[in-house]
Amino acid sequence: MGVEWGHYIAPGKPQQNAFVESFSGHLRDECLNEHLFPSLASARRIIEAWRTDYNTVRLHRSLGERAPAEFTNRSRQGHMNTEVKL
Repeated sequence: MGVEWGHYIAPGKPQQNAFVESFSGHLRDECLNEHLFPSLASARRIIEAWRTDYNTVRLHRSLGERAPAEFTNRSRQGHMNTEVKL
């Protein structure tokens, strides 16, 4: 049993995975370049706080300038309010 490659990104071609490159750029610019990490525990705490903010509070252009939490809640409400007619 082996692992098959679903999608191969050629060396030196990061633009082939723009979503990861975008996320990595935001993480680097907004978190890693802004903080000094005196310990591993400190780094974990600061990065987790940034990740939580990024995934729940901050607005994302790809979600229509909505926060992921808001986008998820509206999507769920839309599914719950949909009636099935027979």
